[in-house]
Amino acid sequence: MTNVNSSSQPAPSKPPKPYPEFPLFPHASGRWAKKIRGRFVYFGKWDDHEAALQRYLDQKDALHAGVTPADTTERLTVFFLCGRFLTTKKNLLETGELSARSFDDYTATCKRLIKSFGKLRAVADLRPGDFEKLRAKMASGWGPVRLGNEMNRVRIVFNYAFKSGLIARPMLFGEGFRRPSKKTLRTHRQAQGPKMFTPDEVKRMLVEAGQPLRTMILLGLNAGYGNSDLGTLPLTALDLKSGWLSYSRPKTGISRRCPLWPETIRALKDWIAVRPTPKNPEHAGLLFVTAAGGSWAKATRDNPITKETRKLLDKLGINGHRNFYCLRHTFRTIADAGKDQPAADYIMGHAPESDDMASVYRELIEDDRLRAVTDHVRAWLWSAKKSRIRGSGKAGA
Repeated sequence: MTNVNSSSQPAPSKPPKPYPEFPLFPHASGRWAKKIRGRFVYFGKWDDHEAALQRYLDQKDALHAGVTPADTTERLTVFFLCGRFLTTKKNLLETGELSARSFDDYTATCKRLIKSFGKLRAVADLRPGDFEKLRAKMASGWGPVRLGNEMNRVRIVFNYAFKSGLIARPMLFGEGFRRPSKKTLRTHRQAQGPKMFTPDEVKRMLVEAGQPLRTMILLGLNAGYGNSDLGTLPLTALDLKSGWLSYSRPKTGISRRCPLWPETIRALKDWIAVRPTPKNPEHAGLLFVTAAGGSWAKATRDNPITKETRKLLDKLGINGHRNFYCLRHTFRTIADAGKDQPAADYIMGHAPESDDMASVYRELIEDDRLRAVTDHVRAWLWSAKKSRIRGSGKAGA
């Protein structure tokens, strides 16, 4: 009679090799193994022969040479990789080679990878199926543009691991981790409608907006300035006497110069007269300061300019998937009709195409050409009956 209380159990049967050429054998310990230089080396559990094979391929050169692989004693985890990656990016941030916005985006991406894959998950064990599941999860709540941007950042993190020698081979993402197609992006954009405002909508915004949002709106349309531009814009960039604005674009470092409309100059003077005193000395030179004395330059997902514009658009009933940055889209769209692309590029701070030899030799663009572009946009805005835009002088946000 069998003793049912016995602790002895039959040993599990060893699995066969997945295919005859598979370089590892099933060890009795439940792991795939190989005898190298007279000793057994183990590469992973029976139930995941692909991960075991990948680890063997990553380590075989070192093992056969008698060298202990770096991750034999401490495997590269997702958490460790993200830490190394963000440390490198923080160094670039501190030297001014990376924007705060980009660093915030990379930080959010790393947090998402740790949450999705697990803090202690070995990078070598990640399979294409893991990335396919990550994509599906992100796609369930995001549009194709945001999805594509995030997928690109994920690839940057794991490409960093290979380029830094943390993994022996490039990460295999698989076909299920493809970025949205150009057709998908075009269809999505068409469904959202144009990313620009009409003259009437801009005028209504100017009438209703308080300071400093009204001045920001004018700079957005007059000079093609976006959220980051305005949040970091120094007072020294302004020459209100001559009516010019000169400031390198924070995102690219490209120089730009723009003539200011009379309406913009008047709004700037109105704002400067009521500008709050900055609380932090490092914000003392900024043109735009919040009512609390803080900076308007915040992370993309918590940007006060975006929030204030959203409140204004909702109040005015201006619908569509539009935000403050659409003023930059509007400027570019109307400026192109002025038929001087190099001048419009210079005002926008756009980098010239690498194969555009004319831009390599072009040292400057005459003020008259720049003024012609902004005059064209101004004529578009004020072609209809003018609206009263001076409004309240109180500080917002």
